[in-house]
Amino acid sequence: MDSQRSNRARRKAAPPVQDGRERLPHTETGPPAGPDLAGKVVLVTGGARRIGRGIALRLAREGARVAIHYNTSEDEARRTAEACGGAMLFRANLERISEIERMFSDLEQSAGSLYGLVNNAARFTRRDPLELTEQDWDSLVDVNLKAVFFCAQQAARRMRRAGEGRIVNISSLGGLRPWADYAHYCSSKAGVIMLTRALAKALAPEITVNSVAPGVIPFADIDAEGKRMIQATPARRGGTPEEIAGAVVYFLKASNFVTGQVLAVDGGLSLR
Repeated sequence: MDSQRSNRARRKAAPPVQDGRERLPHTETGPPAGPDLAGKVVLVTGGARRIGRGIALRLAREGARVAIHYNTSEDEARRTAEACGGAMLFRANLERISEIERMFSDLEQSAGSLYGLVNNAARFTRRDPLELTEQDWDSLVDVNLKAVFFCAQQAARRMRRAGEGRIVNISSLGGLRPWADYAHYCSSKAGVIMLTRALAKALAPEITVNSVAPGVIPFADIDAEGKRMIQATPARRGGTPEEIAGAVVYFLKASNFVTGQVLAVDGGLSLR
């Protein structure tokens, strides 16, 4: 009996070093759990329709206090807000920095601490690069890239005061792969991806910044080129707003060990 107890004691007292490395203590709890979104304020720009609507609806199901930004789509914004159970609505022209600043100030006064920002608002136009005008460039890049930065700036100032926050930027497959007639759009979305990485370094560790890059998400107005891209997609189908929303929620709920990442939700099209 004494010999058995002695053997068990020796097994329990295994040396702390193996192969020159300190043995880590065993834990059954795993890595720190990500935050729950219940009761947290999350703003979705361009949240009235299409992908933005899908994101807003999913966040509402997660229990978040959803704030929807819109500019001209007021009727759709109100319908989405109602479908979310009474989401807050904020109108702003994202081409104007003063309106971005006002929107975040109004949000803070209405809802208090901001936890999450989803930079979803964007423009998408097709132009021959040789015919592209300064107005074409400015009107798209001001919303797709400049506004993403200034919304992130306003959000991050508030998140840093609160001690935590999550920013998710919606980029695009067009930021990863060049499209001939979309030079201005591809440039803006590639800029969003690099901005995501730069801000992730600048705002760590309290705030994470990540990006979701959708592939083809078809709506009623999909054109012949979009249909051809779907045929070329390894998944053999287009995506859905709900699938993009799932990726957004992952980043919003992940720990701060996940930052500066770009997740392509494209059915494998970026592999082609």
